[in-house]
Amino acid sequence: MDKNENLREEIKDFGSSEIKNSRGNIHCLTIVGEIEGHNVLPPSSKATKYEHVLPLLVSVEQNEEVDGLLLILNTMGGDVEAGLAIAELVSSMKKPTVSLVLGGGHSIGVPLAVSAKRSFIASSATMTVHPVRMSGTVIGTPQTYEYFRKMQERITEFVCKNSKISKEKFTELMMKTGEMANDVGTILSGDDAVKFGLIDEKGGLDMALDFLYNEINKMKDGGH
Repeated sequence: MDKNENLREEIKDFGSSEIKNSRGNIHCLTIVGEIEGHNVLPPSSKATKYEHVLPLLVSVEQNEEVDGLLLILNTMGGDVEAGLAIAELVSSMKKPTVSLVLGGGHSIGVPLAVSAKRSFIASSATMTVHPVRMSGTVIGTPQTYEYFRKMQERITEFVCKNSKISKEKFTELMMKTGEMANDVGTILSGDDAVKFGLIDEKGGLDMALDFLYNEINKMKDGGH
């Protein structure tokens, strides 16, 4: 299998590819559809599998030939713990990382979007902020609700730590009523996401790549 075939297979299987040019070597990873956790989604669903993404991120961080990571998001959300695990790994990377929200960065996609060192959102993209939802069989005990409360706290703390939004504002958006039919939460436009400090900047691929290449140059100049 030649290099081009390897690249095509990598894009097909993992939604990722490496971009190499004179400005630096970038690994591009896409988070699309629904984030799959411990339960396998139907074959008809577009899914990002966390067991593929986690080792791939470790490889990106340790590969001396890769200078930075571009994370492209168009996700409806999905498994909370799987999404948060990916976000935690991205946020702990030393290499330059940039995220770009295209289409949507909903639900657990919010922590993923803010996990990079710099986040961008397209003008047409939206983000949905809402509390952790319960699905399936729920045991109506105080322990169950305490688990969901702690999970929500983990998400809130992560988002506020990795963005400029305040905990009070994020909680307000998350618990807002009247905007989503039969639900609580807020749908944010690209402008609103930037205004509230959730996302750093409004822009597209050109701006995201320019920022990433500049950060790569800074690291090279610093001798890291």
